[in-house]
Amino acid sequence: MTANRKMTLRVILTQADIRKVILNTRPSTLEDLISKLKESLGLQYNFSLQYQDPEFNNELCNLTDTEELPEKPTVKVLPVLELVPVSPDEVFSDTSTADTEILSHSSQEQKEKWPEFFDIPTFSVDVQYRLRQADLLFMSEGTHLKVSKELKHEILERLAESMYSYTAYPSPAQFKSVAAALISKHPCLQEQGSTTRCCGWKNSLKHKMANYRTKRRQSGCLDVAVNAGKRGRHSAEGQPANKRIKKAKKGEINYLPNFPDGFDQAALEGACKDLVDEMQKRSPNGPLVKQKMDQTFALRRKEVVESEPAISTMVKRWPALFTEDQVCSRKRR
Repeated sequence: MTANRKMTLRVILTQADIRKVILNTRPSTLEDLISKLKESLGLQYNFSLQYQDPEFNNELCNLTDTEELPEKPTVKVLPVLELVPVSPDEVFSDTSTADTEILSHSSQEQKEKWPEFFDIPTFSVDVQYRLRQADLLFMSEGTHLKVSKELKHEILERLAESMYSYTAYPSPAQFKSVAAALISKHPCLQEQGSTTRCCGWKNSLKHKMANYRTKRRQSGCLDVAVNAGKRGRHSAEGQPANKRIKKAKKGEINYLPNFPDGFDQAALEGACKDLVDEMQKRSPNGPLVKQKMDQTFALRRKEVVESEPAISTMVKRWPALFTEDQVCSRKRR
């Protein structure tokens, strides 16, 4: 057969995904065939090929040479599992998602704006390996992973930690975007019988995020501690449950950060007094004002969220907040 003739193939990716591929030229080598199939099918992984051999009643045989292929062959794609060596130090230093360890964040952590496309974080070495194996099996055989309770806990805990870096109170649309991103990156986790393939993951994320907020609240994180006692039997006397849950509005970040490391309320109150004194000078020291304002940001947010003071009170207590430099600085945050 000449190499410049078109070639039509029946390509088996999984039992549920069988495609017809037409190549403009017939590849002369196995490597060339694999390269053209990768390009035509958009495959991002390495694989080997088997073909249905007419000499053995179309039973599958490993393909080693394109000359073995009939005129219109049927080939099967077999993903190749590539194992990456891992040193013992990397295995034993693996970041566990145990309840106590997920809370070991700096009190100066800063939240970021929710991304347009949520990036699924890297899981532990063990979880990553298991998911990779399951993804390859799903691509080759269409087999869904049966998720164990322990594996699901590891996945949800890591996702909750990642979501918390953006907001403590994700919206329904944000939960949905995380669930969709999860099954997109790890298709073996798709749910059979679900229209979106991820409804169960979305609901599980909601419950896990609530549990994660409880742990953060117990560790003293202000952005969730401010809402302690607002539900059911913990509500203040005369206050109905679920009233005025305080959380960031759309687009808000750093809603209620913790105090900087090494500073308590008394120390920040002292910095606040220094600011008031500095602003009474004819020519306040700009760099000092900026440094003190940044330092007292968490105290200021605590007052605004918890006490909701009048504008007149804020002008008197934080005069630097209403200067042109600070107004522009807050807009850039």
